[in-house]
Amino acid sequence: MGSLARRVCNIFRLPSPGINSLTQELRPFQIQQWRGIRVEVYEGNVEKALTILQRKMQSSGIERMIKREQTHHLKNSEKRVLARKKLQRKIQSQELARKLKAILIKKVRGL
Repeated sequence: MGSLARRVCNIFRLPSPGINSLTQELRPFQIQQWRGIRVEVYEGNVEKALTILQRKMQSSGIERMIKREQTHHLKNSEKRVLARKKLQRKIQSQELARKLKAILIKKVRGL
């Protein structure tokens, strides 16, 4: 079992730096391949694998990032809704900051 583990480690090991310029050029690409989400399909059950993939994407935030990157036309009503939500978040964070500041001032003054 040890030799099998060594072979797997050798497959995923990055080339040592300084061998030649080709390995230096390939290195960022190899590191980039390691990123991402992988899902295994067991017994040909693709539907279950897709649901697992969707869950992993939601938990990692990739889904939000993809939606943010999409460029498509927004209706004016959608723009207003998004602007209102953004304003509400901003006001809530300012209120929270104000409350925390008041609490910290009281603690510092010993009240």
